Amino acid sequence: MLVSPVVLDTNILLDLWVFQDPRGQALLQSLQMGQQQWIATVPMREELQCVLQYSHIAQRLQQQGSHAESVLAHFDALSFTQPVAPKAPITCKDPDDQKFIDLAVQHKAPIWSKDKAVRCMTKRLLAQGVIFCAWP
Repeated sequence: MLVSPVVLDTNILLDLWVFQDPRGQALLQSLQMGQQQWIATVPMREELQCVLQYSHIAQRLQQQGSHAESVLAHFDALSFTQPVAPKAPITCKDPDDQKFIDLAVQHKAPIWSKDKAVRCMTKRLLAQGVIFCAWP
């Protein structure tokens, strides 16, 4: 069975494991069942680790009786680490999002994001063979 790669930005990961957005359950199940292969890089994990330290995120985790280490454990268990991708021929307005664009373009993988800077690139991403995905 051929499993398609997918790229998830940090806000999607927060929705899955910090805010537990029910709209993410189908995506999470498809990852857990191996129907999609979530590809990521070390800098993406480092960004998540940094964001998990933001006070409102840490507070939310504490309210749930969870912690950053458990979110990072989910990252490690479900993601497939790839080398950092070369710069894509398209550029995101937000330099922090470029690493997600680069990886998605390199692998022609759908990119899941809620970021406006990524959303406005939908047509340019499609021209590179990348589908933009967001919560319904």
